[in-house]
Amino acid sequence: MSDKTDKLVIRNIGLLLSGKLEEPILEADCVIAEGGRIAAIGNEADLDTEGAATVVDAKGTTLAPGLIDSHVHPVIGDYTPRQHQLHWIDSTLNGGVTTMISAGEVHLPGRPKDIVGLKALAIASQRWYENFRPSGVKVHAGAPVIEHGMEEHDFKDLADAGVKLLGEVGLGTVKDGETARQMVAWARKYGIQSTIHTGGPSIPGSGLIDKDVVLAADTDVIGHVNGGHSALPDDQIVCLCEQCTRGLEVVHNGNERAALLTVNTARELGQLDRVLLGTDGPAGSGAQPLGILRMIAMLSSLGNVPAEEALCFGTGNTARVRELDCGIIDEGRAADFMLIDQAQHAPGKHILESIQLGNLPGIGMVIIDGQIKCGRSRNTPPAGRIPEVVKGMPAPGGGH
Repeated sequence: MSDKTDKLVIRNIGLLLSGKLEEPILEADCVIAEGGRIAAIGNEADLDTEGAATVVDAKGTTLAPGLIDSHVHPVIGDYTPRQHQLHWIDSTLNGGVTTMISAGEVHLPGRPKDIVGLKALAIASQRWYENFRPSGVKVHAGAPVIEHGMEEHDFKDLADAGVKLLGEVGLGTVKDGETARQMVAWARKYGIQSTIHTGGPSIPGSGLIDKDVVLAADTDVIGHVNGGHSALPDDQIVCLCEQCTRGLEVVHNGNERAALLTVNTARELGQLDRVLLGTDGPAGSGAQPLGILRMIAMLSSLGNVPAEEALCFGTGNTARVRELDCGIIDEGRAADFMLIDQAQHAPGKHILESIQLGNLPGIGMVIIDGQIKCGRSRNTPPAGRIPEVVKGMPAPGGGH
């Protein structure tokens, strides 16, 4: 017998969703994790399940990768002054999200805009979310908003200090394509990934970023291509899809019609792998604990995308574009999962049909790095079946 103190076995899985667009459903009923990473996937009879510290009976429910929110605006810890709200990240964990990507810590009151100050804020933000995971959620933060006057050495300084992201280009004083392109190139040179604000002003004081600026800037991700909140005209959105090869991020706090246009255009181009999901919260629309789940259900039901593929938009697609080690059920990747089931009394013959009819699934458990972080969600509709911990510590939290 093995003696793995952190070994996790999840058995009796009814449906296994991989997060991989090219193979969204896997034929397996058991997943094993060791050291916080996926060690084996297959049929229980063929796997070494002995010596596990934790055993979860999935009770025939669906195992999927933990969701990734590609666009959030954290500030410090699990508090957002934008909405005077505590524990919004914990609430989002109850929506199946296990990883968040900062698009800039812009809602900090008195956010410094001088170069020394913005670099200091980015480094501090990167550090405090590296050192503290609210409710276990992985928050990739420390995303400076570029300002006029920054030079190449500033981006090297940021990269040397561990900063790996830029906040939304266009939220600072740099709003022209030529300047943005130079700074994005400097960031890319030092391994810093970039995103850009797309569409009309989000709040008073911000400005329009149209297709010409987006194309000129050439960021790694086209942030909220469906607007945050106001979208660009249809022809500009189609142009961005056709003339750019970067990630196409659609968000909950955007124009839903424009999100569907983006997905339909990406489908026509044979490039659905470019679509990734965010919430763009907390912002004027507040925090959306179920925002990624709602986007998956909306795009599946109104965009005629099979539910198992729509789920990939918020998992594997985002992981690949964002260069993350989670979001896909595959050996060696982070053991971040959600166990979901068709919501009680929701229409549909099974969970995938129910989602494609526009219904949210119920979450029965959320796991991060092989550790159970949440039992039955307090935010989703109740799942028809709930996984059970048959060995190890019972699931924390949970709904009522």
